[in-house]
This record gives sequence, C-alpha cells and structure tokens, in this order.
Amino acid sequence: MQNIHFIAIGGSIMHNLAIALHKKGYTISGSDDEIFEPSYSKLKKYDLLPKQEGWQTDLITNDLDAVIVGMHAKPDNPELAKAKELGIKIYSFPEYIYEQSKDKQRVVIAGSHGKTSITSIVIHVLKHFKRKFDFAVGAQLEGFELMVQLTDAPIIIIEGDEYLSSPIDSTPKFLKYHHHIGLISGVAWDHINVFPSEENYVSQFDKFADASPKAGTLVYCEEDPMATVIGAKGREDVHEIAYNTHPYVIENGTTYLINGKENIPIKIFGKHNLQNINGAKEVLKKIGISEEEFYDAIESFKGPHNRLQLVKQNEQTAVYKDFAHAPSKVKATTLALREQYAERDLVACLELHTFSSLNKSFLSQYKGSMKYSYKPIVYYNPDTIAHKGLEPISKEDIIKAFDERNLKVYTDSNELMAYLKDQNWKDKNLLLMSSGTFNHLNYEELATEIIN
Repeated sequence: MQNIHFIAIGGSIMHNLAIALHKKGYTISGSDDEIFEPSYSKLKKYDLLPKQEGWQTDLITNDLDAVIVGMHAKPDNPELAKAKELGIKIYSFPEYIYEQSKDKQRVVIAGSHGKTSITSIVIHVLKHFKRKFDFAVGAQLEGFELMVQLTDAPIIIIEGDEYLSSPIDSTPKFLKYHHHIGLISGVAWDHINVFPSEENYVSQFDKFADASPKAGTLVYCEEDPMATVIGAKGREDVHEIAYNTHPYVIENGTTYLINGKENIPIKIFGKHNLQNINGAKEVLKKIGISEEEFYDAIESFKGPHNRLQLVKQNEQTAVYKDFAHAPSKVKATTLALREQYAERDLVACLELHTFSSLNKSFLSQYKGSMKYSYKPIVYYNPDTIAHKGLEPISKEDIIKAFDERNLKVYTDSNELMAYLKDQNWKDKNLLLMSSGTFNHLNYEELATEIIN
C-alpha cells in the first residue's frame, strides 16, 4: 500500500481518484487553494479534506511514494517544485490511471462530444450483467458513488479527454492510457486556448487512432466526416469498426430503438445519443456482450448526470439542463429536444463560460448552432472574461457571430431569470446549457416556478 499526495485534490476527477485509492487502503494526503461542492463534502466524508486552504510544502516529504498533480495547479506550484527537488515520482491523472491498469484490457472512449454518454452506457451495461470492471468517467453515474473505480478487475473503461494531461505535460490525456480498444465519436474543434487551430486540434485524434496497437480495435462514427477520415485508414493490423445512428422512432414523447420487428423503449433521446448507443454497442460486442444482452440492458439507462437531464415537467412544459458548451454539442442538444417534442416550441438558453466560448476569435464557430430554437438566448458574465484574461466581447459581437434572427443576449443573470419567469410556458420547453452555473442558478427553484 502506498503513500500518495494529491496536488489540487479538489478537482472533479482528482478527488474521485483520491477517494478510490483511500478505499483501496492507500494513505492519501492532499492540498488545494479552493475546494467547492461536491468535492468538499465527499473529501470531508472520508477525512481527506485538507486542514487548510493553500499549498503546504511541509506535506511533501521523502515518505511519499508518489505525487499526483491536477490541472488546477500551476507549473510553478511550490509543492510540485519540492516534489521535483526530492526526486519523488510525479504523475498526471491519466499517467496514474495507466499505472493502475497496466495489466488490464483498456477501453478508451474519445471524441469532441458523446464520450461521457458512451462511456456511461458501456459501464451501465457491464454493471447490469454483474461483470467485473474498473472505470474513470467525467460525470456522476446513477448507482455509483465515485467517478473512478480501481480494483482487481480485468478490464477498465476510460473516458478519454483530449485536454492536457497536467500543468507540466501538454500531452492529451487520451494518449496516456494506451488503449487496446479505442472509439472516436466525432471531432469538432474545441479548447482554442490549447489548440489554436482546427488542424492542430484534429491532429491529436489522428495520434490517438495511430496509437491503436497491433490486433487492437478502433471504433468510429461514420456519420462524422472527420472521425471517418481518421478512423477509416485501412490499417491491416487494426480492426476498424464504423457505426452510425441507431434506427429509431418517436411515439408520444418516447424514443424507441428499432431492432428488427421489435421496438425497444429507451429513456434517453436525440440523434447524438442514438449514435452513442450504437457506438457503445460495438464496443460491448468486442468485450463479450451480445446484441440481445445489450438491448436487455439499455432500456434502464437514464443517462449521465447533467447530460440532457430532465429537471421538472408537467403536461405542457419540460425544463432540461445540459452540459453542452461547444458549438457541436449545442446544436445536437437543441435538435434532440426539438425532435423529441415536435409539437412544442423550444426556448434554448446557453451560458458562454469556457475559454473557447468566450474567445472573440472562436465565436464564429457558433453560427447556426441554435437554429432549432425558436427563442435562442445567450448569457455571459463579463467578469468571467476578465478573470480568464480574455479580450472583452460585446453583445453585438455575439449577435453577429451566432447569426440568429431572434437571439437575445444577457450579461446580468437576474435579468435573464426575470425574463424566463415572465414567459408564458404553455406548450414550450426550456433548455439550459452550460459547463458553468449561470451565476449559481438553482435549477430546481427556477423549474418549479416555470412549471407552476
């Protein structure tokens, strides 16, 4: 059993790994300069919450077997500097996951969109049939306390992020896992702060595909042009599998998978989710789950937390929230709700919160992304732009970039909420999309007011 220290233990995936190792019997310490919910309560529950905020160099001693550094830390972090000085082994999150899974079959799900959902489906089906497996996924899943599980299982399912591995390692995370089975759901430029050009961004997925080992498997969505270019190279030593949108029908607000003469009701919807279902099915076939077993398990899948998640509804209105923030995700999510509730109007509200979405040179990528909403709304906080050190953007910049006739833009969250509460919601749905919080919005309270 090892003695591990976490630099930036409060990160969304970092605190999950810390707890997973603690439950495994490891001795865990950690530090951070700020820790928010739900990380705070989870770390406190396991007595892993740092005793004080800030970086504590006295925690870095020769007694440590390893230090794991999270993306929230900066390259000049004093704890990191001391760990280097003492010669302690330093890992990024993906490097440590690989270290823990060297002897396992590694399945890595990558893509600009859909990777969380596909990973979640695979995990759900494996759990349904009581298979032994480990996982690392970027969202909370129903039936699991943690987003990371490390045991003696023979296989691990990993959501493969293309973002940087750590503050001192610019390698995309998904290249650190060394997959046996890899999947690319789609490729659409994102993370402009790290990948300044679309070509540079796409090349990371090319590297991921080329990292497929001999006799390995690469699964890709053939309905995504760039994923197809990357996935269908005809490598003789790699098994390439293409998938597309699963056949479906929508009846009375429920989506059904068409499987021969059988229609199977599911709890999720939207074209991208139907692509995700087929992608997961292909991966599961490679690890011993038959199609019959897959259809038996998929009916009960409710989707990961914050992905097209129903907040509240009545007979004429539904309020959904979604993690969508990149242009391709925004477009796919609004289309999904528009198709699922064809008889209702859609009010779609997007918060610009990420580095890319608040970057003036990236805004044009959002053109047409909200065309499936009859009343599109964009909210952003100028203070967030200043905090990220970006060039200020105006409401006019956003209106021009999105090019939506009825677009409304808000910079004050109170004004936005007042506007939403003042609407007539008969035969209308509300979709709230953000990787942020709409300035600490209580989704339940807003949905209750709208529904009532």
